[in-house]
Amino acid sequence: MLLAGDIGGTKTQLAVFSLAEGPRRPVAEAIFPSAEYTDLADMVREFIARTNLPVEYACFDVAGPVIGGRAQLTNLPWIVDSAALAAELNLRRVWLLNDLQATAYAVPQLTPADLETLNKGEPAEYGAIAVIAPGTGLGEAFLVWTGSSYMAYASEGGHTDFGPNDEVEIELLRFLLKRYGHAGYERICSGIGIPNIYDFFRDSGRFPESPRIAQALATTDDRTPIIVQAALDPVEPDPLCVAAMEMFVSVLGAEAGNLALKVLATGGVYLGGGIPPRILPLLRGERFMRAFTHKGRFSEMISRIPVHVVLTQAALIGAARYGLERMSSD
Repeated sequence: MLLAGDIGGTKTQLAVFSLAEGPRRPVAEAIFPSAEYTDLADMVREFIARTNLPVEYACFDVAGPVIGGRAQLTNLPWIVDSAALAAELNLRRVWLLNDLQATAYAVPQLTPADLETLNKGEPAEYGAIAVIAPGTGLGEAFLVWTGSSYMAYASEGGHTDFGPNDEVEIELLRFLLKRYGHAGYERICSGIGIPNIYDFFRDSGRFPESPRIAQALATTDDRTPIIVQAALDPVEPDPLCVAAMEMFVSVLGAEAGNLALKVLATGGVYLGGGIPPRILPLLRGERFMRAFTHKGRFSEMISRIPVHVVLTQAALIGAARYGLERMSSD
């Protein structure tokens, strides 16, 4: 049996899979608070002891680059090493994946029920597929057809230089350069980026800040959920929060289109991460697709690319798929 895990800074999802049931039907699963454990091995031991299942292999996805089977997690003081874990847990093999690479591996397993389609498009058979995922940070990955299956590749494209498309975005760029010295897309299109946009609109004087929202933001460590909720308020949406989220959607659409061009994603673009499912009303509007297709001479071509929002926990499915495929040939 295979143990698969989606390791996050706040929580870690572990599950056991079998070759017979495949990557969509876990035999057992549980969620653990990551920060309460000194390392991944302690958490896994507890889970295996609890399930009492004969696990021989494991595959984990982590936030950050995986180099030589080793990763240092961004939001946890853990260093995860595949060979060391295998020895420590007495497993035959452990594989590590970047979390966006794992999400990408899940894409061929997704069904229409797992997706919200923003642009039906005209998918090309065996065309490359792009995945862009705004969550805490901004992850990007892509898949290419190898002749028998899709192979997923990780990237750190979310840290590439932000390219503004109008005068207001140029001013946002200046604001971010002054604040950080470098302005990558993650500074805008992510959970850590949304407060930057809010601060830009507030500090520029374009929109007055609501005292109620200001008080709520001052008493929390994570301002993003408050900004998102205030923007989507069906009765009285906050104008400053609405402006911030509209800018978020525009820049996300532009960068999703950039990624589609870079990998020629004629097989489709998939929006993963925790934020898109929560802001579907904003993504369904014209703003996202207008920014996505605003590519000059390539606008008509890119308008034919399908765009979907992933509604399920795809990273764990992808880690399970990757591990099961390699386990079957080991």
